[in-house]
Amino acid sequence: MERPAWVGPDIDLSRPSPARVYDVHLGGAHNFQVDREAARRIAEVMPDLPRILRANRAFLRRAVRFLVDQGVTQFLDLGSGIPTAGNVHEVAWSADPGCRIVYVDVDPVAVAHSRALLDGVDHATAVHADLRRPEEVLNHPETRRTLDFTRPVGVLMFAVLHFVPDEDDPAGIIRRYLDATVPGSYFALSHASLDGEAERAEEATEQFRSRVTDFSMRTRTEVGELLAGVELVEPGLVYLTEWRPEPGDEDPDPKRTSTFAAVGRKTG
Repeated sequence: MERPAWVGPDIDLSRPSPARVYDVHLGGAHNFQVDREAARRIAEVMPDLPRILRANRAFLRRAVRFLVDQGVTQFLDLGSGIPTAGNVHEVAWSADPGCRIVYVDVDPVAVAHSRALLDGVDHATAVHADLRRPEEVLNHPETRRTLDFTRPVGVLMFAVLHFVPDEDDPAGIIRRYLDATVPGSYFALSHASLDGEAERAEEATEQFRSRVTDFSMRTRTEVGELLAGVELVEPGLVYLTEWRPEPGDEDPDPKRTSTFAAVGRKTG
């Protein structure tokens, strides 16, 4: 396999990665044959998956715009993936060019892409770190240089917590990030669920586990428990396309996304 110039020698191109498989389903170009094969097998058992991931990206767009409207100009995007079109910095800067963004991902390819895209940009950076180690992320020099934690921060976890198993204490991870922020900060997440199209979701989950990485689907109740530290804004915890849809984002059968979305405000 020919190694592109932007891919460092330490990156394993023989194994698929969640970020690159996601990129495949979004129609991106930042992936390899091994990722495309994994994406194809998963889509065979869940044909709606590309549409679901596009709905997730549309939710990201609406949520970031909402937060900027609330006066939030700083974003910590955890598990950011590969910066395909419509990512956080593009959405935020279209509303306020002064917004500051830290992208965090454990995938070195995703981080390499982000750094190349953000080269020479002062208000955004990419950090190679595991979101399951909040102190490492929060104390990283790039995080401290870019974000001011005496002011509100939007902590974002879009389509990533289902890669964090229960034994890693996802609720505790969220709590540690929120503890580092001031009141008036926000937390936004989307999370794949066993609710909705449960049978196909379970089959796709097994495909993902066997071909890419561990995957922890959760029920609506379980996802809600992860949001215990924030006050949810309307409409609360809902399916992706039900969260403040804009024209073109609606879905006559929202449960088909098998993914919940919510935005909450830290009040204390």
